[in-house]
Amino acid sequence: MVNIYVGNLAYNTTEEELQEQFGAHGAVTRVKVITDRETGRSRGFGFVEMANDDEAEAAIEALNGADVAGRKLVVNKARPKAQ
Repeated sequence: MVNIYVGNLAYNTTEEELQEQFGAHGAVTRVKVITDRETGRSRGFGFVEMANDDEAEAAIEALNGADVAGRKLVVNKARPKAQ
């Protein structure tokens, strides 16, 4: 499993849209757009989990810097959460 960070998302980006974009490069096991606890509004980033390392690398290569909804995506392997 590879966990991928996706930043600079348009605030109206849905998990389904991310699933579609990353799914073009391989099998997506999980998608989560991070939302504000109080407002429920997107915080402009999310995570995509892919089962295959090679497919994940291909998705990162293809989508990092890609223009989606007028914004350049920041896509890279997610770093472990700081303690």
